[in-house]
Amino acid sequence: MYKVFVNEKKLLLSKQPENIEKKLSYEGSTTLEIALDLLENTSTEELNIFGDNIEVIWQEFQNLFRIVEAAGGIVSNSLGEILFIKRLGKWDLPKGKMEKGESREESAIREIEEETNLSNVELGEFINTTYHIYIERNGDKILKCTHWFAMNFQGEDTSKPQIEEGITEVAWKNTSQIESEVFQNTFKNIKLILKEFWNKAK
Repeated sequence: MYKVFVNEKKLLLSKQPENIEKKLSYEGSTTLEIALDLLENTSTEELNIFGDNIEVIWQEFQNLFRIVEAAGGIVSNSLGEILFIKRLGKWDLPKGKMEKGESREESAIREIEEETNLSNVELGEFINTTYHIYIERNGDKILKCTHWFAMNFQGEDTSKPQIEEGITEVAWKNTSQIESEVFQNTFKNIKLILKEFWNKAK
């Protein structure tokens, strides 16, 4: 199954129909275009496209966009707190576009160190990839694929925001702060990857 966010609305691509508001049986790329139109231009909050060959559906879906790959991390300290950045008034996790020739792991570490000013962040296991769609100013439709890693930090806390990237704050948050503060003011993809991270840590 693939979960893609379109303006914070959820599109599920799956083999079997899911128990959500609106479902469409996959009948070619037109089905995908109809689904995107419904999510972008109507009050539909979530939509499921289902069909037997999920990988064919996913490939057809990707063909509608220019793919941008990014990487980032969920950085934990010795207190079990997680590192967040604030950008455009919303809490987010440090991440950014992969550079040519970089591995996902290299990109995730570089972006975290650039955006938060931490050094010697220790790479942990891969968590998952999240997907969201946006439109660039030139009209290009982008499918952004962000690869997330668990990370640890044990050194001296030198964290500060990368102002030139529009980051206004860097903060460590414990679980109760994440649920009371971050979850009230973040993106659905961020909630999704944090919940996966916690489930893997159990």
